[in-house]
Amino acid sequence: MTARRKFGAKNVTGWKATIAIAMANYIEAGSIIAAASSLTLWQAYLGLDNFAVGLLGAVSANALGAAVGALIGGPITDKYGRAMVFKYDLLVYMVGVLLIALSFNFPMLLVGTIITGVAVGAGVPVSWTFIAEESPEDKRAAHVGTAQLAWSIGPMITFFLAVAVAPLGLLGSRLIFLHLLVIAFVTWYIRQGMSESKIWEREKEEQKKLAQKKGKGSSVKELFTLAVNRKALFLLVGIYLFWNLVSGAMGYFMPYIYENVGGLSNSQANLLQGFLWMFTVLGTFFGFMKYGDKISRRFIFGLGAIMGIVAWMILTFMPMAWVSLILFVVLWGAAAGIGAQAFYALWTSELFPTLYRASAQGLMYFTVRTGIAIWSLILPTLMATLGFKTAGIVMIIFLVIHAVIGIVLAPATQGKTLEQIERERYGDKNLLKGQTLEK
Repeated sequence: MTARRKFGAKNVTGWKATIAIAMANYIEAGSIIAAASSLTLWQAYLGLDNFAVGLLGAVSANALGAAVGALIGGPITDKYGRAMVFKYDLLVYMVGVLLIALSFNFPMLLVGTIITGVAVGAGVPVSWTFIAEESPEDKRAAHVGTAQLAWSIGPMITFFLAVAVAPLGLLGSRLIFLHLLVIAFVTWYIRQGMSESKIWEREKEEQKKLAQKKGKGSSVKELFTLAVNRKALFLLVGIYLFWNLVSGAMGYFMPYIYENVGGLSNSQANLLQGFLWMFTVLGTFFGFMKYGDKISRRFIFGLGAIMGIVAWMILTFMPMAWVSLILFVVLWGAAAGIGAQAFYALWTSELFPTLYRASAQGLMYFTVRTGIAIWSLILPTLMATLGFKTAGIVMIIFLVIHAVIGIVLAPATQGKTLEQIERERYGDKNLLKGQTLEK
């Protein structure tokens, strides 16, 4: 009797596997931007008020939807393996974007937005975790940067597509979501040929042996009971939350701001954002990926943080004309390429043990995206009542806080294997897996 052939690609390893995982970031970020670029179109088509607009942003892949997905996906990834999530997360994603593409009323659009958001959140911890675990220690920033690169290329292409299909109105937006559906299917197909993370398999086997011998092992509770984990949580949530309160709001509301504050047309707003993301692509490739394994990561992070602050000072205090807008796009776009998200993806994979690495990411991602959800509900009303300048000042404060935390607490993990980092931070592995550690 012949063996039944497994559906999907075969022998997806190395850089091919990294790219297959990173492509999820393309479609995930693309779905955020597809929604952002069409927000005013949906508002006009369905007659949405400010609360409904804020609600879509709050439950989207940009905020609460992703938060819930990450909280679910992280523990599943650690318990059942990285490959387990790869088999199903994009199937859920495809259902969500199809619902959005076919939406003809607000409930349908809202449900599709929620499903897409949950699928995006579930895929983020496993993507960053797997890439870091399978990367060479001297090229980890380059490999992790591939995910950031895809995350930037997705919005860039999506915004340019939005400009191209602008004459079609809302139909053009529906076509953009359908293009994400097709790419999601191709990516899912390729992923079926991927093997499990070797580090996870090895650690899981050791954990089973220890559990049989002593009846206990590593626990996610250690995230809060161990001082070394509490410090890592403060660093990572600090840089990612406060940076994302700005970046997350931009990801969903920036075209809305360009149109309602700057007086730009929908096509002009989307074109401007497309160029912003182009500079993020350039910053990621020529900054983070090229030098993240070679020169001081503290310096790279600090440079990106300062550039981001300057960009928002220009946007907030200068008239929103083409000169200030172009300066903002260049500065913020390049800064985002070497900024908090790239370093968060890298450091969050380095600073926690293999057995609860994805769970830690899921918990932190949940915290950050919940913060964005709250801010997304507030921001449209805040701008309508107190004006954009007040919102901009708040954004600058968020960026200053994230910059201080990141520059002061940047860890020295460059050029080390994940196992070496784990030993340095936690001591002997047997101590980590069940005996007493210094609290």
